[in-house]
Amino acid sequence: MTEDQTVPMPHSPYGVTKLAAENLVRLYTANMGLPSASLRFFTVYGPRQRPDMAFNRFIKAALAGKAIGVFGNGEQTRDFTYIDDIVHGLRLAEHSTGGLAMNLGGGNRVTLLHTIETLAAVMKTKIAIDFSNSKLGDVPDTWASAGLASRELGWKPAVSLEVGLSREVAWLS
Repeated sequence: MTEDQTVPMPHSPYGVTKLAAENLVRLYTANMGLPSASLRFFTVYGPRQRPDMAFNRFIKAALAGKAIGVFGNGEQTRDFTYIDDIVHGLRLAEHSTGGLAMNLGGGNRVTLLHTIETLAAVMKTKIAIDFSNSKLGDVPDTWASAGLASRELGWKPAVSLEVGLSREVAWLS
């Protein structure tokens, strides 16, 4: 997803609400001079992640020797972004005034299966996968172009998936 996409077309009700919020922010900036920026986060993970989120569930299952439940076939891709990179982007955007919508994404789209392999390597264990789950409305792929955040804020992700997963595993262990 690029920031300059002329007409974003969300694939879920959640995406529609995010787009509506971006439009409200943009209008307040244009009509009332309210300094603002909208930041689009892409699959944020790391220590203190909500217990219902994927990596938290995956790590807990692997620590317990249980299979990881995967939606779909595992070939879907995500652009995972470590929480420290998101916080850094938020701090940089603190002084942004133009009402721009900018992506904050890890810049490294990987399949869920590759991610689970990386997690298994980090944890030095085999991880069983249960593919019997399905989830309607889940987009097959996400991938952020963070060019605008890079140009406007000087932002770029710094934490690799392997390092980020290592930190989340350490926190949950």
